[in-house]
Amino acid sequence: MFHLPFPLRDANSGSGTKDLGNLPEWDLSDLYANEGAPELKRDLDWLEKACADFATDYEGKLADLDAAGLLDCVLRNERISAVAGRIMSFAGLRYYQRTTDSERAKFMSDMQEKITNFTTPLVFFTLELNRLDDGTLDAHFTANSDLARYKPVFDRIRAMKPYQLSDELEKFLHDLGVVGDAWERLFDETIAGLEFQVDDEVLNIEGTLNLLTEQDRSKREAAARELATVFAENIKTFARVHNTQAKEKEVLDRWRGMPTPQTGRHLSNDVEPEVVEALREAVVAAYPKLSHRYYELKRKWLGLDVMQVWDRNAPLPMEDSRIVDWDQAERTVMEAYSAFDSRMGEIAAPFFTKGWIDAGVKPGKAPGAFAHPTVTEVHPYVMLNYLGKPRDVMTLAHELGHGVHQVLAAGQGEMLSSTPLTLAETASVFGEMLTFRKMLEKAETPAQRKVLLAGKVEDMINTVVRQIAFYDFECKLHEARRGGELTPDDINALWMSVQAESLGPAFEFMDGYETFWAYIPHFVHSPFYVYAYAFGDGLVNALYSVYAEGADGFEDKYFEMLKAGGSKHHKELLAPFGLDASDPRFWDMGLSMISGFIDELEAMED
Repeated sequence: MFHLPFPLRDANSGSGTKDLGNLPEWDLSDLYANEGAPELKRDLDWLEKACADFATDYEGKLADLDAAGLLDCVLRNERISAVAGRIMSFAGLRYYQRTTDSERAKFMSDMQEKITNFTTPLVFFTLELNRLDDGTLDAHFTANSDLARYKPVFDRIRAMKPYQLSDELEKFLHDLGVVGDAWERLFDETIAGLEFQVDDEVLNIEGTLNLLTEQDRSKREAAARELATVFAENIKTFARVHNTQAKEKEVLDRWRGMPTPQTGRHLSNDVEPEVVEALREAVVAAYPKLSHRYYELKRKWLGLDVMQVWDRNAPLPMEDSRIVDWDQAERTVMEAYSAFDSRMGEIAAPFFTKGWIDAGVKPGKAPGAFAHPTVTEVHPYVMLNYLGKPRDVMTLAHELGHGVHQVLAAGQGEMLSSTPLTLAETASVFGEMLTFRKMLEKAETPAQRKVLLAGKVEDMINTVVRQIAFYDFECKLHEARRGGELTPDDINALWMSVQAESLGPAFEFMDGYETFWAYIPHFVHSPFYVYAYAFGDGLVNALYSVYAEGADGFEDKYFEMLKAGGSKHHKELLAPFGLDASDPRFWDMGLSMISGFIDELEAMED
């Protein structure tokens, strides 16, 4: 199965103004000119034959190949992945531009079905690889250095060996995958089609979430209550999607013998379960000194006896409601990137000039933001819903970081460029930090510095505390689903069970907030994805501490880390910086940066 990654951020950002300048749109012609392009038909025809020929040439024969023969096999498989990925990237990106367009939805579905059918004969490849003897493979790697370069790919494939089913069942599940995709599309189209009426204005979900950052508290409350109303009206659909997806996962995990619902994600992330658990435990233990402490400060700043959920991302009273137009956002991020290293600015520049960013909010467009790497012979595309708030500038910095990372890793080739989710957030969060530090340097008054610090702390809490709470919610959801069908009320209760613990005693929760799990896309598209955000933030905080201390050659080491893509394990990537994510103190180092910012904010109160 070839899927388009859909790593949306939980962004509550933006403003409704239209005075944002000339917002860029995607030019997808670097993939294909249009859905009727002869090149697209050529690639589909090639792919169908290439997959059939691959199966004819190699099925049942991998064990008989010498090192050179196995390398040829790997290279042919890699080429198939590149062509299939190009087709699905084009179909998926067109769809996300307008998910409510039935023609685009049909085109993506048709492409997915064709590629699924074409690639079904390839299922044998990983199954046979996992039946090869370790000694045989090691001898092949010793004999052929070009093949040895792919060892990390083989290692990740063979990590699934204990959970592999029969060849026939694996082919069946491969074909059945399009059914699961249909539930994801139902979620996307439902979310994109929702309408919210706030003060006589009809908005989509992005515009409504944006109102939660308005200065006017009554506007924030109206938006929150309208979100709750519309989610409640559609809650049966969202509950059905979650029940079905969780049940499908439970069946697959049970047949494969996966010990936990999270095991598959840990394997795909190439991260040890104990490392994730150490991260989770460190964050949960830090709730009181992070989110609880910060929101108590914010409660005082807002002059409230108790905060409501619509106050969580409210601007501070002294914060101006300035709008950052697109040109200014571009200058801010590019200056921060180039100040770190001119190479980073050079890599980022084409995104703004060559149609690699789609920035504007449009009817039917998927919410949130993402960077999609497409294939290594083209370039990434960044999607935003840019509405002009300072937080939107940080989102641009974040997604552009992904784009820079994807450009640098492309040199690894199709099979080695893809970075595990835990490391995929490194360049994005580092890009945010660079942009934040550059903005902090330019603060002219203590009030401006306070607003910037508070905004960064909130972003970090949303990235670390909120995402670990999301992870705990998912763990509870999948565990509960194993016991039977979950009603909307059941899911609501699971959601609320993690909210008070993570946000703290400063909050009161309005009736209706219990449904706010419904719009988070990660739960549907990528179960257990969310801990990668906290992993990435903690990793970058530790990494930035090394940079801030003036470590020799940091920039070169950083670029080498990004260029490695998925070719190295996190231990190997972090070792040049003297860091180790398996050391529990590593996470405390990252969390202490957030705590230090809160210390500074508290000191401003004296």
